[in-house]
Parts: sequence; C-alpha cells; structure tokens
Amino acid sequence: MQASLKHRHTRGFRRFFTFCLLPFAFCLFFVGCGPGKTVLLVYSPHGKELLEEFENRFEATHPTVDVQCLDIASQEILNRLSQERANPQADIWWGASSLTFSVGAEAGLLEPYKPSWAAQVADDAHDGKDRWYATFQTPEVIVYNKELLPEAEVPQDWDELLNERWKGKILIRQPLQSDTMRTIFGAMILREWPTSHSPQKGFEWLKRLDANTKDYVTDGTTLMQKIGRGEGLLSVWNMPDVVLHQRKNLPLGFVFPRSGTPIVTDGIAVVKGSRNQALAREFYEFVTTPESLLHMAKTFDRVPARKDIEKKDLPEWMRVEVKPMVLDSDMLRREVKGWMQFWEGNIRGKR
Repeated sequence: MQASLKHRHTRGFRRFFTFCLLPFAFCLFFVGCGPGKTVLLVYSPHGKELLEEFENRFEATHPTVDVQCLDIASQEILNRLSQERANPQADIWWGASSLTFSVGAEAGLLEPYKPSWAAQVADDAHDGKDRWYATFQTPEVIVYNKELLPEAEVPQDWDELLNERWKGKILIRQPLQSDTMRTIFGAMILREWPTSHSPQKGFEWLKRLDANTKDYVTDGTTLMQKIGRGEGLLSVWNMPDVVLHQRKNLPLGFVFPRSGTPIVTDGIAVVKGSRNQALAREFYEFVTTPESLLHMAKTFDRVPARKDIEKKDLPEWMRVEVKPMVLDSDMLRREVKGWMQFWEGNIRGKR
C-alpha cells in the first residue's frame, strides 16, 4: 500500500513538473537570452574577464545578439567540437595554439574564412587554407616567487631547472589539457632532436624535471596563485599570464631562458557548419581589429600577432626583444599527442 502511494505521489510530481515547471524553465531560458535575440556561442580558454568584456563590447554594437562564451581549456574545446560535429553548437573557436587549431582543421571542424587583415600576419601565422588565423604570439618563460627567491639565484635557462636544489620546489600546470605546457614539453624534446634523432633524450629531460616537481596543478590561475603564496618557488608558464597576475599583486617574476623560448601562436576560427556563419565572421573581425588588439594588449597582456600594430603603442614590456626557440612545427604538430601520452604513462611520477 505504501509503495503504491509512493508511486502515485512520484507520478503526480512528474506530471506537475511536465505541465507546470518545465514550461517555466524554458521561459527562463529564453528570457535569459533576451527576447528575439540571436545567440552567438564562443568556445574560448581566454578567461572570464576578457571574455565578458568582449561579450559586452560586441553586444553594444549588435543589440539583437546575445554573445555567450564558454571558458574551457583548448583541448576540451577540440574534444567538444569533435563530439558535436554532426550538430555544431559553437559558432566561434577563439583561442588555442596553432598546433591544436591545425588538428581541428585537418579533422574538418573549421570553416575557411580569410579575414580582412589576412596580409598583416606572418606566413606561418595562419592555415594555408584559411581555416584559422593568428591573434596573439605568446612567449613561454621561467616563473619564480620574487619574495622568496633572490633574482641572482633564479635559473636562467631550461637545463638549470634540473638542478637537485630545486627538488620539491617546482610546480607544473597539468600538461595534457594545456597548449602552453604541450608546447613547452614538445620544445624540450625537439631541441634534443638534431643530435639524438629520436625523442629519447627529451624524455630523459622531462623525467629529471618530473623528479624535481612537487605537484601538477589543474589550471594556470591556480598555478600562479600557488607560486605567489610560496607553495612552490618555480614554474614554467606563459609570459602574459604572469604579467596579468603581477597586476593582481602576486609576487611573481619571470626570465626569458638564455637559449631561447618557444612562442605559442594563438588563433581564431569559425566553426564548420555552425548556425550563425555571417555573425561569427563579424565577431571574428570585431575582436581582431587594431583597436581591440591594442585594448587586449594593455588590459589583458596579450601580444598581438598583427604586423601593422606599432610597437610604440604597445605596453613597454611587450617591446622587449625575445629570442625565439627554433622548432620544427610540423613535427611538433604530428607527434606532440603521442609524446604527451608517453609522458603520462611512462614518466609522470615514475621517480
């Protein structure tokens, strides 16, 4: 009897939800989107502050548009686009390394689009079939806590991170989902390639770094906060993010490695088969104008890839000459996924 009453009670609640609450939930959704507004969905790892600002900027000039940004890691974006191929949800993919965009392009996930400023980026800063173009150039650096580590003692090159004095004092952002870390780890393998003609010496280097690593951190913000609190003294990460967290009064410093630094080319693309192709192209152009890029340089510490932006107009720290590490980008694109899988299964924690 009690079971029967319980069943009727549950069935009654379901009817109530179906006929009363469910329509109300749909109503809330559409009110949230705004009456008659077109939703433009952006997948991006660029962070809540930057994304919210450019949502508002674009909506101010497009009052019938509701820009919605999903702030997720670049590898997760690639996975989502692959899963959604038959029914694309996002209109724009804004932010990932050229390595990841190239994978997405070859997988048929990106719509060819040649922006109005296509001639203003370097030949290697876009896809040959116009499926993605560069927005930013991001140098990678050695990061340290400048309150706990005197500048004179900071490692000045990659190999110095392997010194036993740093055992248990290095924090690393988890590499598998991070384009920054995949590029840095891939660069450490590739720089040994001319003499070894194999990834083995690079893997040995990564094993020694793992031996000095205290912990692997879930995201870049947490990494910077932990270094700032002294939970680790050293890390490797991208320069713009370090500068951004310096502005938040974290005691962070950085050095460009003497032998050279990998430069991550960060891009943008229209998602193939998305619902709002024309609007996606408008957003693409909007966030890559000289005015938008200069604002992002000054407010969010992003280094523009466009060659027609005068250096004198950029923040002073962006005018510093950086020695780029010369890398075989084609090999890195082809091999980095397998290298990272080998690192995860055979190097991480095998001390």
